[in-house]
Amino acid sequence: MTRERTDANTHGKKPASPSGPPGQITRPLVMQTALAIVDRDGVEALSMRKLSDALNRDTTVLYRHVPSKAAVLDGVAELVLSQLAVDTTDPDWAGQLRTVAHHFRLLALEHPNVLPLLVIRPLATPLGLRPPGTLRPLEDILALLAAAGFTGDDALHIYRVLFAYLHGHILGELQQVIERPEETDHVLQLGLHRLPLSEFPRLRAVAPAFASYDGGTELDRGLDLLLTGLTTTLTSPDGSPRNG
Repeated sequence: MTRERTDANTHGKKPASPSGPPGQITRPLVMQTALAIVDRDGVEALSMRKLSDALNRDTTVLYRHVPSKAAVLDGVAELVLSQLAVDTTDPDWAGQLRTVAHHFRLLALEHPNVLPLLVIRPLATPLGLRPPGTLRPLEDILALLAAAGFTGDDALHIYRVLFAYLHGHILGELQQVIERPEETDHVLQLGLHRLPLSEFPRLRAVAPAFASYDGGTELDRGLDLLLTGLTTTLTSPDGSPRNG
């Protein structure tokens, strides 16, 4: 996990340094600075005061570019999702969705504190009121699937299933904790020695799989099931089975 997060930090553009910008304040600079604060301290630590301090400007200057903290949070989500590219011309729709899924995972590993803005916050906002940049991946995936011959309803179903799985996988991966990594015994690593063997024999039996969890490999295993299932259950516009 540690190595993967280090590798992820080299993926995509890094926020500009927020300390002491000598030039004019711009909205992109405000968002890059806000992202840096969220990455370092978390969403709850972000405030308009803290943001203006990081920019070395009075808060009134900040409000010329963003009307509220909510707008800043939306802008941070847009900034991260703007790095999620979808090749709408790829003839291999399933392969392209796999690529998108892995790219989204890397962004989540690079910006774990932003994940609530990508997964939870949009659920409380109607589609038409969400920042346009956060809807771009949806629009592009619908275009990709339309080009592959899917109906609009089927394309939306695929998007929902894919991202429901992807969000759940990433939330689970980011919460994977090894209690005692210095131990060589997997049961001890996970702290499962505290559980009675007679009551949790199967859980203890799969301790090696828990301890050796690899997020990228696990993501692919789930995608294999998901994409294969979609390919075999959805039909072509003429009603015939779809073969990929």
